Parts: sequence; structure tokens; C-alpha cells
Amino acid sequence: MGYQTVTVALPKGRLLKEAVDFLIKSGIDASETLSETRKLIFRWENFRFILVKPMDVPTYVYYGTADVGIAGKDVIEEKGYDLYEPLDLKFGACRLSVAEPEDISEPYDLDKLSYIRVATKYPKVTDTYFRSKGIHPEIITLYGSVELAPLVGLSDRIVDLVQTGTTLKVNGLREVDVILHSTARLIVNRASLKTKYSLLKGMIDRMKELLKEKVVK
Repeated sequence: MGYQTVTVALPKGRLLKEAVDFLIKSGIDASETLSETRKLIFRWENFRFILVKPMDVPTYVYYGTADVGIAGKDVIEEKGYDLYEPLDLKFGACRLSVAEPEDISEPYDLDKLSYIRVATKYPKVTDTYFRSKGIHPEIITLYGSVELAPLVGLSDRIVDLVQTGTTLKVNGLREVDVILHSTARLIVNRASLKTKYSLLKGMIDRMKELLKEKVVK
């Protein structure tokens, strides 16, 4: 078998440093991706790393441009692609939650709601969640600061990622429901798993061992 390159899609932003630290501990030196540069493609031995927006990681992996990727469960659920998801990497914990203004006239109550107007970056997950509760949502998809929407009357409520809740409090919002809990996951392209089986299996096995060690510690 000839020389094979494994392409890894890494998310820019909040998960990147922990993702790189995890890869380094797994024996894969992706440290150059943290350098202050505008470069988006990096190489180390037979690995190629591509830096993409977090929401795009599953897309690159699904279409085979990347063999593997690291993405939050929230993003994986929103995209809904058929991907192999072998590992919960146990970092980047947050939750996808419903929030509303603290002074809202009719507080959130799933038993009383029949309609809801929600602003979010996660339209598919939000729609599925509310419809499963028998509620018809009007969803406004935003790509910027979602917290602004209820403050200026664009929506009644928002669905967004929450870590500490500080941003919500600063903007006069309160968390009222949790749709899903999210951590970083390893995702793998199904075709790559067959064509680069030994390389990817070795990588996944090393990561499994590292995660076991963390649990024991």
C-alpha cells in the first residue's frame, strides 16, 4: 500500500485548542494550527489539517474532503449527515438551550405553548425539538449574536449554546429549557474508514486508550 495522507478537519474557535491538545496527547502533532497565521492548511508527517468553521466540519467529513474531524455534538445533530461517530472526546462541554427575556409577559411553559417564535443558529434541531412536543415553531435563522433577537423584538425566545450562562445574564435573558448536552466528538467518513482502515483504526485505538487513562485518573 502506498503512502496515504489522513486529512483532519479542525474547528476554528472555542474547541480548537482542546482539540489540538487532545491530538498531541494521541501522538499527532497538530500544534502548528494554533500559530498566528492566516493559513488554513497544515501538514505533519502523513497528516494534513484543515481549519474550517465549526458548523462546516461535518460537511467536509461527509463529502470525503476530510477523512476525520472534531465537532461538537450540537453541530453533528444540526447537520444530520450519515457519519461514523466512534468517540466522545469529553471536552468542550456545553448545552443547547432555550432562553427568554427575564421580564417576558408569558413565561416558558411547554404545556401551554402551541406556537413559539425562536431565533437560532440551529434551525433543524430546534424545529425537531418543538415539533416533538406538539408545538409549531416559527424559526428565524441567524448567524450572528442570537441574544440580540428577543431584545429588539425579532423573536420571543432563542435557542443557543450555553456554557456558563454569563452572556445570557448580561443581556437580560434566562435559560428555561435544555434541548441537548454537547461535547466534542470524533467523526469519520465511512468510505475513508474502508480505504484507510489500518491508519484510522490505529488513530482511533490510541484515542480510546487516552480517554480510558483520563477516566482512570
